Amino acid sequence: MTMVHERNRSLIQTWEFLRELSQDMELPESIRSQAKALLRHYPSAKDISLAARLRQHRKKELAFLADEHGPLPPVLASWLMDDG
Repeated sequence: MTMVHERNRSLIQTWEFLRELSQDMELPESIRSQAKALLRHYPSAKDISLAARLRQHRKKELAFLADEHGPLPPVLASWLMDDG
């Protein structure tokens, strides 16, 4: 499994963990509230999946540009090397 896939899986598992904490009535309200607050701006599994697809699409498009038009400017070439 690549580092990107491991990171995506970790993000999704963290979201699930926070959701479980936020709903566990055996935990103090302060812990549940903190988990809910963190979840408010945490990316969902859908968001993470979409970002991965966009990243993959970006790399394909940039590779195509490089093949068609020669070397890319450094800022664009760095996106081809980016695993994140």
